[in-house]
Order: sequence, then structure tokens, then C-alpha cells
Amino acid sequence: MALTKKVTSPEGELTILDDFNLDIGHGQSIAIIGPSGAGKSTLLALLAGLDSPTSGAVWLNDVELSALDEDGRAGLRNAEVGFVFQSFHLLQSLTAIENVMLPLELNGAPDARDKARAALVEVGLEHRLGHYPRQLSGGEQQRVAIARAFVTSPSILFADEPTGNLDKKTGDHILKILFDLNSAAGTTLVLVTHDPVAASRCERTVELIAGRLHDAS
Repeated sequence: MALTKKVTSPEGELTILDDFNLDIGHGQSIAIIGPSGAGKSTLLALLAGLDSPTSGAVWLNDVELSALDEDGRAGLRNAEVGFVFQSFHLLQSLTAIENVMLPLELNGAPDARDKARAALVEVGLEHRLGHYPRQLSGGEQQRVAIARAFVTSPSILFADEPTGNLDKKTGDHILKILFDLNSAAGTTLVLVTHDPVAASRCERTVELIAGRLHDAS
């Protein structure tokens, strides 16, 4: 069944995403582009199980997300999914290494500190382990977020405008780190972006226009 998402508003019912199918292969990198308000972030939330469709189903690694309760979806996300957001979403009260350790600790993984340290070394932040987010630049904060996303070895990574708050030079550096790590890990990458350069680095590009999906690659 095709995927649809509707919401209610003071003006009545609004269709955010309208009756479409999207298949993403294992290990594929795909960019989702489109104008503001087209439904890109809503689509990402549905694919990640952070929101539920009005009709249709979302499958992640042969598991139907919409058939799970919230605890079930959260457990699957913890085990299979990594996130990188435009606004970093780091916990301000935790150091860089503690932010990266957090998903490991939630999963009960052994040697969380050693694994977090190794992930931060991979993104070039071995000299910032004990720094808090407020002590880091925007680019450094995003590198912490990338390390946190990859530290659990997710099968799929969702990146929502990961360079949106960064200048071009820093953004280009972040994209290189993101794509290099993704390629090395063989992770499926779903990238929401306004940046045509970032989109061009993906194997496939789809465009959302007024809630409908168009293959742009």
C-alpha cells in the first residue's frame, strides 16, 4: 500500500505526503530534495519510525514499523538506526565522549568509553573528548553527532540537513567525513538536503514536490 500522511489544521485536513512508494536498497545512498514545506522532514520521520503514516506501511530490514508499538520502534531504532540533524542534538550537560557513549549505554554495549573514543578519533576529535558542546565549534559539534550516529554500527543512517547550520568550507568537510564513514561501513544513507552538491554525492536522488515523489536521478 502506498504511503500517505495527513494532519488536521484549523483550515481542515492537510495532506503532507500523498500516496507514494519508495524502495531503498541495502547500502544505497539516497538524497531527498525539494522546496521548504514539501514534506521532506515528515518523510524522514516516517521512515525512521518517529511518526506513523495515515495509511500505508514502512518496513525497516523486513520489520514493519507501523505494526510495532512505540517501545518496539524505539528498540529497533536503537539497534538499527543512526541520526545526524541540522541542529546537532547534543546533550549540553555531557562531554563529547559522553554524548557518543550514550547510545551504546542505552543498548547495554560493553566497552562504551573505548568505542566512543575510537569513534571520535575517526572524526578527528581525539583532542576534544572532555569538551562540552558549548566549548566546540559548529563543525566540531556535528562531528561529535556523526561519531555518535556511527558508533552503534547502524544499518541505516538518516541525515537531515547535516550542513544546514555550517559555513560552506566546514559543511564540505562534514560531508566528506559523513560519506567516507558511510562508504567504509556500508551503511544505507538517507540524506535530506537543500544542497545540490551534497545530493550529487548520493547514488540516487528523489524530489518531493507538494507531497509527491519524483525520481530526479
